[in-house]
Amino acid sequence: MTIKVSIKINGKPASAEVEERTLLVTLIREHLHLTGTHVGCDTAQCGACTVHMDGRAIKSCNILAMQAEGASITTIEGVAHADGTLHPMQQAFHEHHGLQCGFCTPGMVMSAIDFVRNHPDPSEQDIREGLDGNLCRCTGYHNIVKAIQAAAANPAAGLITA
Repeated sequence: MTIKVSIKINGKPASAEVEERTLLVTLIREHLHLTGTHVGCDTAQCGACTVHMDGRAIKSCNILAMQAEGASITTIEGVAHADGTLHPMQQAFHEHHGLQCGFCTPGMVMSAIDFVRNHPDPSEQDIREGLDGNLCRCTGYHNIVKAIQAAAANPAAGLITA
């Protein structure tokens, strides 16, 4: 059986007919064609699928699309400013080399934005604990932590305008 799911994604209304068992990550990637949100583990352990739902970071492989009905979703595609200027967290990841292969980066950035919003002056240990649930197989986290520390100094790092 299919159902219609209507959401606001990256500031724009969107809807799709999906099967009841469709995951939010599948709606985002396959129906709305926003492929920046990655599927890593399908078990909510790696964080590659992290998006913001109603202003809070969630793992989109762990929620049904129909549970997001009426919600406001922000994906990595909705983080940069409309003119293409990177979000302060994206800029910090770039400047501090907080990525290698890039697979985990969208989810890591989305989690980091939410983390900094709730922890405006985090210590290195706070950041490392805050990243629990986001796996990176390439970097060893050192530069990711440096990027988040640098971004946290910018009051806009915890905000999304979409």
